[in-house]
Amino acid sequence: MRSERLDLLFLSPVAPSPATIGAQRRIEGLMVAMARRHRVTGLSLVGPEVDAEAAARAMRAYCDEVVLVPMRRGDGFGKRLRQLRSLVSSQSFERHHHTVPELQARLDGLLTSRAYDAVIVEFPYLAHYHLRQAPPGSALPLLVLDEHNIEHDISRQSRDASSGVLRRLHHAANWRKLFREELEAWRAADGVAFTSTDDAKRARILHPPIREAVVANAVDIEHFRPFQDLPPPDDCTLVFFGTMRYFPNLDGIRYFLAEIWPRLERSHPRSRIKVIGRTTPEILQRSGPRIEVTGLVDDVRPHLARAAAAIVPLRVGGGTRFKILEAMAMGRPVLSTTLGAEGIAATPGRDLLIADGPEAFAAAAGRLLDDAALRARLGASARGLVERHYSWSAAGEELERFLRSLLADATPG
Repeated sequence: MRSERLDLLFLSPVAPSPATIGAQRRIEGLMVAMARRHRVTGLSLVGPEVDAEAAARAMRAYCDEVVLVPMRRGDGFGKRLRQLRSLVSSQSFERHHHTVPELQARLDGLLTSRAYDAVIVEFPYLAHYHLRQAPPGSALPLLVLDEHNIEHDISRQSRDASSGVLRRLHHAANWRKLFREELEAWRAADGVAFTSTDDAKRARILHPPIREAVVANAVDIEHFRPFQDLPPPDDCTLVFFGTMRYFPNLDGIRYFLAEIWPRLERSHPRSRIKVIGRTTPEILQRSGPRIEVTGLVDDVRPHLARAAAAIVPLRVGGGTRFKILEAMAMGRPVLSTTLGAEGIAATPGRDLLIADGPEAFAAAAGRLLDDAALRARLGASARGLVERHYSWSAAGEELERFLRSLLADATPG
């Protein structure tokens, strides 16, 4: 019988700490939650832009063991060239990008020297590695895939939303490869965790035998909480935050600035938009007196606290959005598209506002700017929702229940 204290290996394509993007927040949040009761080893790839020493130092705060493997391929022209080369390959760009021989060597060393109860694989891009290994005489570890989105569907949506010919060509060819590889990963895993019931339902349609659970994205409700020592929020600034290197975010802010913002400018001449996160030259060029592009900031919380509302004008996506949960935890009102809020158990009109289409979104944004009482009511309800359902401790408990049910089924007799 397996011990009460589990031995877990988290395998991820990015070092989870210090967390600056949504993927890191989920991985870090789950690892920290599990490390409170279990032994956690973190094995991650790190790109050339990452300070590996700082990442290892941050991870050691909650990991019993940390192993980081360098990736020597960054962004820019080299990435575009690899995307073009992947067009003639039978494998996805993501599979090529995350295939690092040294990672398999480090996996071999870890898995054959210690008996892990489970290997938790973040994203399907790493599922092709040889993971079913154990020391002689020990049981093989469970393989559990943690799906942040249904990745092939994100690529398919990106194909439909992309304007550039090369980007559309890449996604048109790549999403089918991702589809095949993602289903292979589901078949190979003992269980798959999804962030939303919507994604879990889609997966069951595509692969009915899947053993799945919903482990929701969450938020550190002590870190993200309403500020008491700042001036009250203004009544004219909307905030959008997230990395623009992630296509759904880039498409969302492009859509807002091109089709929604001109309407809001006309109806509310004092309105402002603040765009926060790692940006692109295209978005940076839109900076002006009423469009502030901050780039990456050390702490998004003061910016949220001072804003009238957070906006999520997304047209592409899956899973659940950290930007919504974090804004809600700060007690800020949120305006989102239907797709942007998908997967979060929020009631429109009570916990947030939902609007689709440029005219409806601009009108809803104007309503928020005009009505301080509405903003306060939405913000208070949103904070309560997050406290009840979206803490990392609750997500960790759900992951542990899933792991123990899989272990119970795998134990003879």
